[in-house]
This record gives sequence, structure tokens and C-alpha cells, in this order.
Amino acid sequence: MQSLLRATAWVALTAAAGIMPAMADPIRTINLFTRPQAAQPSEYQFVELIAQEWRKLGLDVNVQVMPWEQMSEIVWFKRDQWDTTAWQMVGRPERSDPDEIVFNLFHTSTAEKGFNFIGYNNPAYDALVEKQRAELDPEARKALVREAQAILAADQPNMMLVHPKSTYVYNAAVWKPESVVDQGGIGIRNTWTYMSLDPAGDKRDIVLNSSDTVRAINPLYISGGTDSWITELLWDRLMRVGPDGLPQLWAASAFEWIDTTTIKVTLREGMKWHDGQPVTAEDVKFSFEAAGSGEAPMYGPFVRNITGIETSGNDITFKLANPSAAFLTASLAKINLIPKHIWEPVIEDQKTKDTNAESYQEATPIGSGPFKFTSWTANEEVVLSANADHFNKPKADRWILRIVPNVEAALGMLKSGEINFLADFPGDPSVLNAAAAADPNLKVVSTVDIGFRYVAFNHRRAPFNDAAFRNALSAAVDRRLIVGAAFKGFAVPSNSVVSPALAFWHNEETGKMETGVDKAKAMLAAAGYTLEGGKLHYPAGVTETLK
Repeated sequence: MQSLLRATAWVALTAAAGIMPAMADPIRTINLFTRPQAAQPSEYQFVELIAQEWRKLGLDVNVQVMPWEQMSEIVWFKRDQWDTTAWQMVGRPERSDPDEIVFNLFHTSTAEKGFNFIGYNNPAYDALVEKQRAELDPEARKALVREAQAILAADQPNMMLVHPKSTYVYNAAVWKPESVVDQGGIGIRNTWTYMSLDPAGDKRDIVLNSSDTVRAINPLYISGGTDSWITELLWDRLMRVGPDGLPQLWAASAFEWIDTTTIKVTLREGMKWHDGQPVTAEDVKFSFEAAGSGEAPMYGPFVRNITGIETSGNDITFKLANPSAAFLTASLAKINLIPKHIWEPVIEDQKTKDTNAESYQEATPIGSGPFKFTSWTANEEVVLSANADHFNKPKADRWILRIVPNVEAALGMLKSGEINFLADFPGDPSVLNAAAAADPNLKVVSTVDIGFRYVAFNHRRAPFNDAAFRNALSAAVDRRLIVGAAFKGFAVPSNSVVSPALAFWHNEETGKMETGVDKAKAMLAAAGYTLEGGKLHYPAGVTETLK
């Protein structure tokens, strides 16, 4: 009886929309990926909530649980073989400038191998985000970035969910509170904190956790959030994004814009690679050329605008094809500096193979950063040691990352002192407040993140190639439900890839979104979708074909 009533209501909706229902192909079972509950409880819970709402639309939704390694392998490398997946963009410092997100995540040039793994294709959007890259006036560029957010809100290429509050805990009996750096939009889990943590007593090792395993330690491969923590410590960059979200000099001692498409950067003197050899301007040039060689496709978008690089002494001059407002952040603060004497033969060898430099793993990774590589025990631990020769030598002796897939185990290790910096806790953050209330040495810090959690739609596969269908699925779920149930209030609802933590760039109008199952049903009916026997069907004449 309930199925009959729902079907009758659906017919009424389609009639109200001026559409006569006609038999068409039923929509197949939709596979929705998520990581396991033990590893990512908030993700698992919001996926279950979303599947529950989508089923009310007449969809058969299969929640498919898999470990991160398997999920990323399918989504990233088998781009036409999945439907929809929970996903996240972590709050890396260089994402304080919106270019990396609004361009690389959605521009068609990055669809085949880069960050646009969903296959979004909108020529008008492409032109807009290309224009914002070349706009040097901040106010004019802000308007373009906000317009880009409006287009994404209308197209719903992904189902945006929340910007989490990055919540971390450290032990104040081990680390002096004044040495902890809360980076805007990032939180206290950041490179500045790791370099500045000052021991409060005899313990001198930063011992932290991650629920995800380390996939690679490779300066030419953006292989995951946890991996990037290590990358940022081992390899220097010409610039770094400071705690205030603005780029500042790092391996570069100075820079000068010669004109709108030419910038001269001066390399800091006296730098050495971890094997003792000097860091040279030629190494810097090679690093940017390697990123653009095709052997590091994930870094390609960040150097594509560079047409030439010249060196003279410690000076490196970059010539750009077009003016780039985000070049300091999106390129100079993004590209890892790598030693030419190590990576040049690797790059040449990879050119003879079917693989590329992303698949190469050094036995002992060599950078010039504030920490040196000591050891890596797969699925267990990564150990780095302070680089005494670095111009910003850390105060701690070692940085030790423990892989702890279970969130309860991680909290137990914090309480027992086995770790002294809880860097990853995808469970209920209110539990952390309770732990801190029981132990005054545990300090909890929450910060609205520039990263975000979302559900990615694969535009290469029907029905997700239909913007009307995507909009309806997105409208079916009230983000406040996700915030309350899955994140226990430690998040803010989102309908934009640009965080409200970046107030200058964020388009607050995108948050004005009507949601609800009835709203979603009306949208589907208006687009010609029909409900037959309790199951959602395509509009008349649409036949589904999958590879």
C-alpha cells in the first residue's frame, strides 16, 4: 500500500510538471563507496544517512565499504568504473588560495589524469577559472572566484557536505602550549607546529597518529593527506604558506616581479640536501621541469603556465604564458624541491616504461627539509629525525607517525602517553573534550577547515552525467543532519568548495539551498524521471549503456 501511495504521489508530481510518465529503463543499482566505520566513523555514518535519503527517491543504493587503498585505486586510476564515492579534500596550506580548488578540481584539462577525476566538463566554467588565474586585481579576481562557486552550486558536479572543524589534541605536559601554531583554516596539525613544538620536559619526540596508511613518500606524487604530512617535512619549497594563510619566503630569500609574466626568485644560500650535497639553482629549475615533464601528472597543472626557466648564480627566473595571481601560492609554495643528481636518472628511466615517476619509491627519500627520513615500516610507523643543518631547525628530536586504523585505539594511546599529539581522530570530537576534562594536560583545539568532505559523482557514467539528477540527489539531504549526526556539531554545512574560513573568497550565497526528499522528488519529476513500482526510471527515451 505504501509503495502504491508513493507511486501515486510521483505520478501527481510528474503531472504537475506537465510530464506524462512513460516506461523507460530503470536506474540500475548505485554503488556508493565509503571507508570502514572503524577507520572513518563520521564518513561511514554520513554515507549511510545519504543512502537512506536516496532510497526514498526510488533508488537502489549499495553502500560498498572498502579500505582507503582500494578506494583510491579504483576512483583515481579506473575513472570509468565507479558510480559515486565519499571523498575529501584536505586543508593543505597552499589551498588558502582558491585557485588549486576551483581550477584543478574542475577544469577539463585535469580530467584525464589529474584532480578532475569526476570528469566534469563545462566550457563556460573553464573560461571563467582561466580568467581568474590571470586577474591580478584582488577585488576583480574575488568576483570571478565567487562566480565560479555559483556555477558549481547550479551544476552540482559533486555533492558538497561540510567543512569539518579540524579538532586535534596535544599533551601540554610534553609540549609548551605557546609553541603550538594554529594555522588559519588548517588547525594545529601543520608543518609550522612540527617545527616549533618546544619540549616542556625530557620527552623530545613528536609522536602522532594517522588512521590512514602511508601509500608513498614521493615528492612528485600527491598520494594522500597523511602522505603529504611527511612530504612537507622532507622537501622544501621556494615559498611556504604562513600561519596567516599568505605565502612567505622559505627556500627563496627574495623574489621580484620583473613584469606581469616574469618573476625572479633568489635561492637561499647555504642549503644542503640530506645527503650533504648543496642545493643549487639548477636543482630548483630541474624540480619545476620534472613536475611538468609528464612523469608527474598530478603536479603538471601547477607548472603548466611556465614557458621558460633560466638560472644565473642563485637566481631563478620564471617566464609565464599568462599573468598568474596565484603563482606564489599555487606554484612556488606547491612544488617540492628535489635533487637533480638523484631524480634526473629516475625521470629518464621512467620515460622508457609504462609507469611514471609517481610510482617510484626511493629507498631513502632525500630532500632538504627540516626533517630527514629515518625509517618506514609499512602499515606501522614512519620515523623522521630533525635536520640539524636546516635554516629552521626543529626543536623536537624526532617526528614519529604511528598508523592506528582504529579511532578508539588512537584515543587510548593518547591517554596512556603512547602518542602525545592526536593528529587524526575521525570519531566523535566531543569525546576529546571529555578526555581533556578528565586530564588537564590534554589540550583540544578546533578550527574550521579549508578542506571539505563531499560525495563525488562520476560524470562518465549515467545517470550522474545529468545535472538535473545530480541536483536532485544533492537536494535530498539536509546538510544540518550530516553536521549533527555524523560530525556531532564539529563542522559547518557547505555547498561550496571554498571554505567560509576564507572569508574574502567564499560566496555565502551558495549556502542558500533548499533541501528535502519532497524537493528532490519534484526536481526529478520535472526532469522527466518516473517512479514505476517503487523504482526510479530514466526519462522516456533514455537508455543506459555502461562500459
